[in-house]
Amino acid sequence: MSGSSTIPRSTTTRPVLLGISLAYFMVLLDTTVLAVAGPDLIAALPTDVIGVGWATTAYTMALAAALVLGGSLADRLGADRVFRVASAGFGIVSLACAVAPNLGTLLLGRAVLGLFAAGVVPSSMALLAALYAKPDDRTRAISWWAAISGAAMAVGPVLGGWLVELSGWRAVFVINAPLAVVVLLLCRKRLGVARHPRVISPIPHLGLAATLAALTLAITEAGQLHWATAFGAGCATLVLAAVTVRADRRSVAPLVPDVLRRNRPVWSAFAWGTLVNYALTTVLFAVPLVVAEGSLSVGITLLPMTVLVAVNPLLTGRLVRRFGPLVPIRLGFAAFAIGLSAVAVALMGDQRPVVLAAGLLGCGLGVSWTLPPLVGFAVSNAPAGATGAVGGILNAMRQVGATVGAATAGAVLTVQAGGVVVFVVAAGLCVVGLLLTVRVSSPGSS
Repeated sequence: MSGSSTIPRSTTTRPVLLGISLAYFMVLLDTTVLAVAGPDLIAALPTDVIGVGWATTAYTMALAAALVLGGSLADRLGADRVFRVASAGFGIVSLACAVAPNLGTLLLGRAVLGLFAAGVVPSSMALLAALYAKPDDRTRAISWWAAISGAAMAVGPVLGGWLVELSGWRAVFVINAPLAVVVLLLCRKRLGVARHPRVISPIPHLGLAATLAALTLAITEAGQLHWATAFGAGCATLVLAAVTVRADRRSVAPLVPDVLRRNRPVWSAFAWGTLVNYALTTVLFAVPLVVAEGSLSVGITLLPMTVLVAVNPLLTGRLVRRFGPLVPIRLGFAAFAIGLSAVAVALMGDQRPVVLAAGLLGCGLGVSWTLPPLVGFAVSNAPAGATGAVGGILNAMRQVGATVGAATAGAVLTVQAGGVVVFVVAAGLCVVGLLLTVRVSSPGSS
């Protein structure tokens, strides 16, 4: 369908806004709710820490590789259609994951789940833009969208812990099916969103997926001290990365448009997003495996971080308006580094619950102070007509960070039960992120 129509602000738009928000909530929930299921997953399949790592990275790899492709499909086929198909597919595949008889089947299901998630994220943003054409209305709608979807960070570990203790790890996937049904019911009114003829080049997307898979394998094999396999996978990673970059530059529809290739501020934001998600995934993946408690207790343990991630962006917005985006980004990296260091101290020898809670609080401040303003910083520095590409690449780079973070944590935990090194490395990378902010100038309040 060509052309577009804007639905007026009324009770008609509110259910759709809620449905769009719940869809993104569902995508985020699938990451956080699985975080506390690791120990039960190890015992039930059975598998080990490496298997749990692959269960996490299979999802984030597919999501990272397909996010930009999902945006292109939403433009070409219509955001409304892509959103419905992706939401329905997400619910159906979640049920398939719930009945997976072995680890291999679960990994395949998780990868397909990541592909459907890559359709939900960009199409949901396109639908918001169609629903609310006026900037003020759109800002308020995005605030609600962020608040509802961000609640997945706070709810996920506790809900996941409760479900695991109630019915085992399979229950964390079953919850997505009724959520998908609610999303489709709320969004049953068809929206008139314009389609745009857009060329899609699959080679760079496939190359990105293969590069991430080889990199994850290299890190995993190194963690198990399988040096020959790790070296081979590392060499394959370099070759695949070089081929992907070359193919992307020659592509008629590149992942990275020419106008962004030398945009230093935008690439700085990409690097910050990668580092933040690396650190965040390290905490979500490693803490449940290191803290020897029940799944529900682990979910509650993570609350000092996850609640702040959900509610503190409101304060962050005020900081951005007053000081510009770089101040809260710098505060966030500093808080994250301190928080991760405190978590490492808390998990050395006899665990220290108070120090652990304080460290997780610092991690929550780190995430909530960095992510919202770095998105604004990237968009503010994007050339005209490239904001959509910037948003897609930024989300993809964040998932790259999550993939590498989970793979690294899994590799280290196979040789070091306490996992202290995992948090120290993540803290060091946050210091690197802080130093990178010094080299960049702010475009002003965003």
